[in-house]
Amino acid sequence: GKGKKILLVLIRQFSCLLCRLHLKDLEENQTSLDAHSVQVVVVSFGRQEGATHWLKETGCRYDMLLDPDRKVYAAFGLEASVKKVLNFSNMLLYAEYVAENMEFPRGLPSLQDDMFQLGGDFVLDERGRVLFRHCCQSPTDRPPVEDILSAQ
Repeated sequence: GKGKKILLVLIRQFSCLLCRLHLKDLEENQTSLDAHSVQVVVVSFGRQEGATHWLKETGCRYDMLLDPDRKVYAAFGLEASVKKVLNFSNMLLYAEYVAENMEFPRGLPSLQDDMFQLGGDFVLDERGRVLFRHCCQSPTDRPPVEDILSAQ
C-alpha cells in the first residue's frame, strides 16, 4: 500500500546470536516500526527444517522468506568472509558473552549453515526501491533502529 515499507533483515545463519539480538531489538521497537509503516521480513539462506526450528526456538513474530540459492544476498552485495567474521573484535565480544554465561543458540546437527555469510538490513518502498541499505561488515555490525526508521 501507499507509504508502506518493508525491512528485509538478511540473517547470517540460524545459530547467529547477534542476528537474534538484532531481531529482538526490532521487536522491542515494534510500535515505532508500525508508526513508520515498516513491515519486517526475515530472510535466510537456510532450509525449511532450520527455519521451522528457528521460528519455534526464537518465537520470532516476523514472516520469513527462504533464499537457499542466496540470490537476494547476492543482489544486495552481501558476501561470505572468514576475515570479517573471525576478526579479533568479534572473538573478544564472543569471549565476553561466554564470561557473562550468555546462552548461545545451538544449530541443528543436520543443518550445515555457512557461518561466514554476512547479513544486512534493507528498507524498500512499495515500488521496491531501496530507501535504506546496510551491508554488515561483521556479525556485530547491525544498524540501530533509529537509522532504519530514518529511511525516506
